Amino acid sequence: MGRDKSARQSLGSLHMRIKQARRAPIHEARVLMVGAGGIGCELLKNLVLTGFGEIHIVDLDTIDLSNLNRQFLFRNEHIKKSKALVAKESAGKFNPNVKIEAYHDNIKDPQFNVAWFATFGIVFNALDNLDARRHVNKMCLAANVPLVESGTTGFNGQVQVIRKTQGKTECYDCVTKDPPKSFPVCTIRSTPSQPIHCIVWGKSYLFAEIFGTSEDDAPELNHNEDSENAQEIEKLHQESQALKRIRDSMGSKDFPRLVFNKVFKEDIERLRSMEDMWKTRRPPQALDFEQLSKEALGVADTIAQKDQNVWTAAENFAVFVDSLRRLSNRMEETRANVDTGNAPAILTFDKDDADTLDFVAASANLRSHIFGIETRSKFDIKQMAGNIIPAIATTNAMTASLCVLQAFKVMREEFDKAKMVFLTRSTERVISSEPLRVPNPTCPVCSVTQSTLLVDTSRATLKDLVDDLLRLQLGYGDEFSINSETGILFDPEEDQNLDKTFNELGLKADSFITIIDDADEDTKVNVVFSIAEKTLDKDTRPIHLPGKLKIGTKPKASAPEVNGNGNEHNHPVTNGVTNGKRKRGAEDNLEDDLVKKRGKVAAAPAVADDIILVDDATDGAIVIDDD
Repeated sequence: MGRDKSARQSLGSLHMRIKQARRAPIHEARVLMVGAGGIGCELLKNLVLTGFGEIHIVDLDTIDLSNLNRQFLFRNEHIKKSKALVAKESAGKFNPNVKIEAYHDNIKDPQFNVAWFATFGIVFNALDNLDARRHVNKMCLAANVPLVESGTTGFNGQVQVIRKTQGKTECYDCVTKDPPKSFPVCTIRSTPSQPIHCIVWGKSYLFAEIFGTSEDDAPELNHNEDSENAQEIEKLHQESQALKRIRDSMGSKDFPRLVFNKVFKEDIERLRSMEDMWKTRRPPQALDFEQLSKEALGVADTIAQKDQNVWTAAENFAVFVDSLRRLSNRMEETRANVDTGNAPAILTFDKDDADTLDFVAASANLRSHIFGIETRSKFDIKQMAGNIIPAIATTNAMTASLCVLQAFKVMREEFDKAKMVFLTRSTERVISSEPLRVPNPTCPVCSVTQSTLLVDTSRATLKDLVDDLLRLQLGYGDEFSINSETGILFDPEEDQNLDKTFNELGLKADSFITIIDDADEDTKVNVVFSIAEKTLDKDTRPIHLPGKLKIGTKPKASAPEVNGNGNEHNHPVTNGVTNGKRKRGAEDNLEDDLVKKRGKVAAAPAVADDIILVDDATDGAIVIDDD
């Protein structure tokens, strides 16, 4: 009991510090900014000049030449340096009284856990990808920290306030975001005609099959089994099995040769043998490993760093083999260090990860060479593989300013005055706003009950969780399941893990588990527990639930309400997809638009210096004259 009391006191102390952080005046506020790119540079400048007392910045990216035209905290001498660290140095000169901490890290790293998020008074998202946005949204909900979410696409921008307490607002996942653009398997696998087809093949098929999950899970591959796709899908399954056998030889001297010969020679020769397919188009030309090996002997080791150059076939071969070696070593290290029960060790593509980007760029270019398609620079491929749509400097600046205006209301707990704000341009530049909406009652992220479990992970078993906590303390019946981030741990037909400890299941500090009630009546909402690892007295239970937990029941609700303003949160539309439907001609123009627009900033329209922005306008819209 003494240990349990100590644990409750420790949590109580943390909660007190959190409340103090959120009630602090602006000059004492402790805030987190995730992302130091286009919006982030403008936002950090605003936060520093406004007088926020302590600002923490997290960004994994490094500075590129193309960033300099709109990310004004960076200069030529900063290229290849950490965005977070340079932003701290540059912005600190504006106001020496502000404390700035910078982390050149991934926000999904274990060090940035729920307890860490909970120490901030407010969090700002200035990110450029869906996955990271959803992660920060989840962490802020778990930590009960208000989040100001923002994003821009060209002249369009959005700002959204998210707060969990008492269901004040909907979260980032309350409205389903547009899925990534998908491509027919037959096009990607057999008849590519554009660089984007080869890039998707390298990212969503080859990389996933060798280092990640099966092609069945790739969102960019359309697996609809229509008359054109069905036969190719079956062939793709067969080739996947062959690649899995080659994958078993990872780490051997012959591994690069086996992979290369499989995808750039044997598969191509099979396609070329289908003569009817090439009656009206150029047939693919298989590559020879030995020949390219000889040609690559003179390729410099630094070729992968020349991301603005279009590499030759020999240079792509050299980068392919070297990146394959680097990724293989990482896979072996992951296998040796991972402790996730039966979960396989995998790597995931990240446009800011040099190893994965080098592999996809070289693979895509080698495939383009085979099919007679124009090859691209690593820089161009990064934009297309990462779904990067260039931003406009003035849009970033205006969006960052709107973030701070909303943050003032959040810091004062004036959520009734906070708005969801949209910046658009048609014939005029318009800032429109609307009240924050209540949460979607069926949202899989914020409609759940969230709590923390104190667990002695070396002693606690899944059976302790099922029988003692869920059934005895929380009143669950027979129909429920337990899921971790790696898959199902328990359900009525999946009980072989009951005697395994949390350690054996890979459930450590800051892991999340979700309890899903499947009862027919009075069904409990999903419960998400974050695990706080703690050595508990052997005379006490190995799992402890601090305080009382009130679990609501799921409503018998109809479909969630759709945003009526036509923007669905104004989540930036990418890859020509709107509301899950492709715009006419989007596939044909996607990769050309991305390349042509890179690094360019549209001329900013002249705006009168004396305009006063009042975001609480009663008519919900403010028109800014461009003349």
